[in-house]
Amino acid sequence: MGLFDFFKKEKSADEKARLDKGLEKTKSSLVGKISRALVGRSTVDDDFLDELEEILITSDVGVDTTIKIIDRIQARVSSDKYLGSQELNAMLKEEISKLLSEKESANQFAQAKPYVIMVVGVNGVGKTTTIGKLANLYKKAGKKVVLGAADTFRAAAVDQLTIWSKRVDVPIVSKGMNADPASVAFDTVQYGVENQADLILVDTAGRLHNKVNLMNELSKIKRVMSKVIPDAPHEVLLVLDASTGQNAFEQAKQFTAATDVTALALTKLDGTARGGVVLGISDQFGIPVKYIGVGEGIEDLQIFEPTEFVDSLFNT
Repeated sequence: MGLFDFFKKEKSADEKARLDKGLEKTKSSLVGKISRALVGRSTVDDDFLDELEEILITSDVGVDTTIKIIDRIQARVSSDKYLGSQELNAMLKEEISKLLSEKESANQFAQAKPYVIMVVGVNGVGKTTTIGKLANLYKKAGKKVVLGAADTFRAAAVDQLTIWSKRVDVPIVSKGMNADPASVAFDTVQYGVENQADLILVDTAGRLHNKVNLMNELSKIKRVMSKVIPDAPHEVLLVLDASTGQNAFEQAKQFTAATDVTALALTKLDGTARGGVVLGISDQFGIPVKYIGVGEGIEDLQIFEPTEFVDSLFNT
């Protein structure tokens, strides 16, 4: 079985329940507002489209993505504007699912062993916690995981990742605070190769001091890892805090300018009504969302599946 074959499995009833619970605030805000806007309507007119546009934008879907959704709805109802609330609800679900699924073609996993993921993101978004939960996710699937503590700018980051390594019971390569991040990354990949790991997760410094320094630092880390495995890292995973709304867009802009981000993880969806940011960021940056955090528990990091996500949002 390949490293990522378990991604194809349908979510269990428990996982679906966790997803439903994690999206409650977004559902109440985004879908609740749409439902109220539909009350008493039998046509999709300009007034309704204006209201829908406002709802999507204020739910942090983003202007460009909102316009795209409105245009698609408008095109579908242009021939017959009579539409019940159930039909429109189904149409919205379908169009939003399509929008998210369009990024799935980019969401392909290389079958390299070991598979190296470099994790980036600013402090406070849940980056180190996400790495720990990812390690748990893959270990439960029977994979050998190695962690690399290359965020040496903060002692707390190294300590936190060490705690996670013990909690999940996976090895960690660490040289403590102020060590050269690239040196830690090099040793981590080398250790992973020597010990026949399936997956290597390398944490990196979570600060946006400026684009040039960030680019240089991340480029150096990538360069030294490729000395051990020529095509490493196989993935650059950007972790974003969904609860920050438009600030998450800005962070995505900064990091995509600094390095070649290939996948997204959106955390803290359970604590916010701004889950619409998942739609906007995935669409605007053309980068697939691979993981979502729907709670604080160790099992609450889930593999992102567009159809299940949208079904959960619109499930009443």
